[in-house]
Parts: sequence; C-alpha cells; structure tokens
Amino acid sequence: MSDNNEYYYKKDENYTIVGLCMEVHRILGPGLLEIVYKDALEIEFKNHNIPYIREKKYDVEYKGFILPHNFYADFVVYEDIILEVKSVKEVTNEHLSRTLNYMKLADTPIGIIVNFQNKSLTHKRLISN
Repeated sequence: MSDNNEYYYKKDENYTIVGLCMEVHRILGPGLLEIVYKDALEIEFKNHNIPYIREKKYDVEYKGFILPHNFYADFVVYEDIILEVKSVKEVTNEHLSRTLNYMKLADTPIGIIVNFQNKSLTHKRLISN
C-alpha cells in the first residue's frame, strides 16, 4: 500500500467510530470511568451492526516463545482497527507508544485513541508504517 493510500485506508470506518464515540460523550458527558464508556460504545457498535471484539487478547511472541503476559486491546473494530478508550486529563506519548505497540503486535494498520475525560471528546488516529 502506498503512503497516500494509507492515509485514506478505512477513512469512512474511522469517521463512523469517532462519530459513535462523540455520541457516547454527548450523552454521558466527561469524567466517568473508562469502563462506562466502553459499555456504552459496545451498545452503539451493536445497534449500528458494526463488527467488533471487546478486550481482544493478543499473545506476545519472543524468539519463538509465547510470553506468559498478554495484552488486551479495548476494542478491535472492523476486524483491524485498534480502538483504545481513555478517560485521562490528556493523552500522553506513553499512550501513543502503547497503542502503536498494540498495533504492531496485532498486525493492524490503524489505531484510534479516544479520550472522554474533557469537555470535548479528543481523538487521535494512528497509522503504522
């Protein structure tokens, strides 16, 4: 896939996911626990017939061995978009790095971080190389 195409990859799906996050934020408001927003998003995904897996488990392989600790993506939406849900003052470089690592381990090209903590929903779309 060329660099220009990567930017547009699953653009419509990205807008749909972010739009549903905005709907959840509009109704619930800021400042709740992440789990509450995840519960509401799950309802939205079901109501809109959007394919998703919540808390998808990924193994971590090292030199042919599966490590005893795994990671869990908050959501995998449309089969290959990692959606990380936050309720923090601000999304940090640590959150971005962690999501990029999740994308690499899951072999997915797109990640979205949404933050419900503030007055306005914030989101960031990440694209792997």
